[in-house]
Amino acid sequence: MTAFFWGGTFVAGRMLAGGMGAFSAAFLRFLTASICLVWFMYSRAGGLPVLDKKGWVGVCLLGATGVFAYNAFFFTGLQTVPAGRAAVIVSTNPIFITLLAALFFGEKLTPRKGVGICLSVTGATIAISRGDPVSLFSGGLSSGDLAIFGGVASWIAYSLLGKRMMGFLTPHAAITYSCITGTIMLFPFALYEGLVGDFASYTVSHFMCILYLGVLGTVVGFTWFYEAINEIGASRASVFINFVPVAAILSGWFFLGEPLSISLLAGVSLVVTGVYLTNSANNKA
Repeated sequence: MTAFFWGGTFVAGRMLAGGMGAFSAAFLRFLTASICLVWFMYSRAGGLPVLDKKGWVGVCLLGATGVFAYNAFFFTGLQTVPAGRAAVIVSTNPIFITLLAALFFGEKLTPRKGVGICLSVTGATIAISRGDPVSLFSGGLSSGDLAIFGGVASWIAYSLLGKRMMGFLTPHAAITYSCITGTIMLFPFALYEGLVGDFASYTVSHFMCILYLGVLGTVVGFTWFYEAINEIGASRASVFINFVPVAAILSGWFFLGEPLSISLLAGVSLVVTGVYLTNSANNKA
């Protein structure tokens, strides 16, 4: 479900692209998420936990990596990189997270898990490229590609830092603090982009997209992802990220009328198989 909600953010983002700046959209998304999360924490948990100096450093790093840096790199890259090519680059996340989780947290790295990760990445690549993966990478790496890889690095750092922070914070508390700190970091850039002057021109559709991005794409999606990391480990949770581009293509077909293809169905099959192998490898271990 997290992957499905995150896939839908591509559709919401495309609907916002024509009438709202990238930093403005990111700021409003995480401002909405922060308000919802603070309300949830005070109504269900009695408030946010008190942080010491080390805790504040940790949540600021979460906000800087998973909210500010990821969005900055992602939207910068998309100025020149096609969405499909960017999604292929993003789908390398599980490989790096799995390797680093094994290195830093001692999570087991088995041949079965490696095969599962490779299959899921291959499936995502086939789905996005419509059966011609080589065409996505013709021409070498551009500065936009490097920016997308910067987004990948930011999300990897966010995922691994999140696992460390959940040693003394609940998923909701970690997400709330990271959204608040990331929103504060995005604010000056949104102002510079013209947030105040453009606000009156935003339509109901714009605000509905922001609500989707803030509530389902962030509050629900981020929380469930962190709960998954906490329960099944970073490598097992991260492999589900490969469902995101598949969900994005399916959402584009359903909401925007974008065409489906045989290569998408083949890609979905490989992703599902890869996720199954990765998780069954852990269960058998």
